[in-house]
Amino acid sequence: MGMPTLAYRVDSAVPPPGYSTFIVEESSIATTVSFSSFTTTSAAAVDSTNSNSTHWSPAHSSTLYRIDNWGAPYFAVNDSGNITVRPHGSSTLSHQEIDLLKVVKKASDPKSVGGLGLQMPLIVRFPDMLKNRLESLQSAFVSAIQTQGYESRYQGVYPVKCNQDRFVVEDIVKFGTPFRFGLEAGSKPELLLAMSCLCKGNPEALLICNGFKDAEYISLALLARKFHFNTVIVLEQEEEVKLVIDISKKLSVRPVIGLRAKLRTKHSGHFGSTSGEKGKFGLTTNHILRVVKDLHDSDMLDCLQLLHFHIGSQIPSTTLLQDGVSEAAQIYSELTRLGADMKVIDIGGGLGIDYDGSKSGNSDLSVSYSLEEYASAVVNAIRVVCDRKSVKHPIICSESGRAIVSHHSVLIFEAMSTTDTAPSMNQINLPFIELPEDARSDYWNMSDAVMRHDNETCLFYADQLKQRCVEQFKEGSLGIEQLAAVDGLFDLVTKIIVGTEPVRTYLVNLSIFTSIPDFWSIGQIFPIVPIHRLDQKPEVKAILSDLTCDSDGKIDKFIGGEANLPLHKPGNGQYYLGMFLGGAYQEALGGVHNLFGSPSVVTVLQSDGPHSFAITHAMSGPSCADVLRVMQHEPKLMFENLKHRAEEFCGIDAGSCLASTVARSFHNMPYLEPRSSCSLTAMNNGGFYYCNKEDYYAGSETGANEDEHWSYCFA
Repeated sequence: MGMPTLAYRVDSAVPPPGYSTFIVEESSIATTVSFSSFTTTSAAAVDSTNSNSTHWSPAHSSTLYRIDNWGAPYFAVNDSGNITVRPHGSSTLSHQEIDLLKVVKKASDPKSVGGLGLQMPLIVRFPDMLKNRLESLQSAFVSAIQTQGYESRYQGVYPVKCNQDRFVVEDIVKFGTPFRFGLEAGSKPELLLAMSCLCKGNPEALLICNGFKDAEYISLALLARKFHFNTVIVLEQEEEVKLVIDISKKLSVRPVIGLRAKLRTKHSGHFGSTSGEKGKFGLTTNHILRVVKDLHDSDMLDCLQLLHFHIGSQIPSTTLLQDGVSEAAQIYSELTRLGADMKVIDIGGGLGIDYDGSKSGNSDLSVSYSLEEYASAVVNAIRVVCDRKSVKHPIICSESGRAIVSHHSVLIFEAMSTTDTAPSMNQINLPFIELPEDARSDYWNMSDAVMRHDNETCLFYADQLKQRCVEQFKEGSLGIEQLAAVDGLFDLVTKIIVGTEPVRTYLVNLSIFTSIPDFWSIGQIFPIVPIHRLDQKPEVKAILSDLTCDSDGKIDKFIGGEANLPLHKPGNGQYYLGMFLGGAYQEALGGVHNLFGSPSVVTVLQSDGPHSFAITHAMSGPSCADVLRVMQHEPKLMFENLKHRAEEFCGIDAGSCLASTVARSFHNMPYLEPRSSCSLTAMNNGGFYYCNKEDYYAGSETGANEDEHWSYCFA
C-alpha cells in the first residue's frame, strides 16, 4: 500500500487522508474537523491569563507580567498600554506620572524631529526614585526607633560598588545630606571617589572603608580623616591592625577603627556564600581578641568604635536577620565590656529586593518582609541584647545598596527580529511525496494510535518518524521536500496533543554579558516587560537572544519560573522591552564581550511640564573606537592601515572615500541601527562610492571631537 499524499492547498477545508482525526478535546484525539479549527483552538490556548476575555486591557497585562507585585509603588501600566513611572513612589500624584515610552522616544528620535538622537540600548535613570528610596529607608528606621523607644539613631551608608556612576553617587550624597547619609568603599579608587563626593555631603556622614587593605589604602583612609571626613577603617584581616597602628603614628592621625566580625549565623542562599564561619571576610573571635590586645598595648583601644558584619545579600526573612543581628549585638556588648569605645553597629547589606513579586522567603529572587518590617527587626534585636547587657544603644548603620539603587534604573532595548513559527499544515502547499517503507510503518503506527486516542504512543511514533527521516536526509536518501513535510506533520501533531504554541526566539539589540551580567553568571532573574502595547494581548511565547556570538547570550528564564516570555508579534515600528530592578551591580559588572560597550544613558526628573518629565543629562554609549581602546587597540592607527589598504587596491580617490565610511563606523556605537540607511551609495561613474551628508552629520553627532572624525567625505 502506498503512502497517503501529504499535500493540500492553503484554502482547502478538507484535511488530507490520515490527518482528519487530529483535534484537541479533553487531552485526546477525536473526530474529524477542518484544519481551520486547529488554529482557533491553539490561539485560544495561548490566553491562560483570561481565557474568557474578548477584550484585552492594560489590567490583563499588569496581571500577566506581575507588574503590581514587583513594580509597586514605582511602576504601573497606564490606559494607553504603556509602562508608567511613579518617581515619588506612593506619593506620586497622577499628573506626575511619567510615560516611559515618551522618554524613550524623546531620547532616541533624531534631532531633526526634536529628539536627542541616542542609539539603543538605553539606560533611563530616575533620580527622584533614589530620593524616595533614601527617604523611605530613613523613615522606616525612624519609625521603628520611635515605636520601640530606642535611644540612638539610624545613619546609613551607600556601598558604591553597587553602582559607581558619578551621577548616581552624587545624587545619593545630595539626597542623603539631611540624614547624615554616607558612603562605603571597598577599594582605593572607590575610596577616592567617595572622598570627592562627600566633600559636598554632611560632615557627620560616615565614610566606611571596607575591603582588603595595603599600606597605600590605609594611608589614604587616614588622610581622609585628616581632611575631616568621618572615616572608619574596618579591619577585614588581623594583620591590618598593625598597619593601621604604624601608619597612623607616622601621619599623626588618631584613627577610628572598626572590626568586621565573622558570624556563626549563615545565610543559606546563593548570596550567603560569604557568611558563616568559613566566609571570605571577617575576623573570628580569636582574631578579634588579638586585635583588641594589639590596640590596648598601643594605647589605641579607644579608637575601636564600630562593629561590622554582613550576613549576605538578599536576606530572605526577618528570622534570619534577627539571628544575625542578635549575635552581632552580643559581640558589640562584649567589646564594650573589654574597654573599646563602641558607638556604631554596622549591619552591612542584605536588605533584599522582591524581583519576582512573590513575597517569598525561600527564594534568592524575593523577600518575605517589607522595609518597615526589616527596620523593626533590626532595631528590636539590638535593643533587646543591649538592654539585657546594660549597654548604651549604638548608632545603627546599614549598607543597603541593592535596595536603594535597583528601582531607579531601567534598561530599554529593542526586539529587532524574530524566528518564524513553524507553519501549521493548512498554511503550506506540500508536494506529493512517497516515503521509504520503514518511515511508512512509523506513519501507520502513529495513525493507529490516533484512532485509539493514545496520545503517548502517537507522540512516540511521530518523534520516531521525524528522527528516522532526519537520518535518511543526512544519508542523502530523502529529499528536503520530504523532510519538510515530515517536520510539518510532527509540529502539527505535537502542537495539538501537547497544546502548546511553539516558542519563538526574539533577537534583541543588546549584550547580556554587558548589560545583564548577573543573569549569565549567577542566574539572577530580572523582570522583563514590553514597555508599550500592553493594551493588546501578547500572542507569542518567546525567549530572547542577544547580539553576541555566544550560546550563553540568551534569556530563557523569567520571573515566576517561566521558560518563556509572552510578547507581541512584531509590528511595523520599534518594539521596546524594559528590564527593571537592575540598577544595582549590572553596570559595574558588565564587560565588553564581543566588544559591545555599555548603553546610552539619560537622566530623567519629574517635571510639571507638558510631558511630566525633563531629561537633565544624556550621554551616548561608547563608540567602536572607545571599546577598542579598552583592549589596547589604537583606532586612529587602525584607520590609517585600512585607508592605505583601500587606496592600494581601489585607487587614491575611491579608496580615500571608502576609508571615510570605515572611519564613520569607528565613531558609531557597536549596536545595531535599525533606522540607519546604507552609508555607501553607488554612483554611475564606475562604481564610485560616497557617504551622503545625512550619514556624515549623524556620525558627527556621536560626541567625538572634531579632529577625531578623521577623513569623512560626502557629496
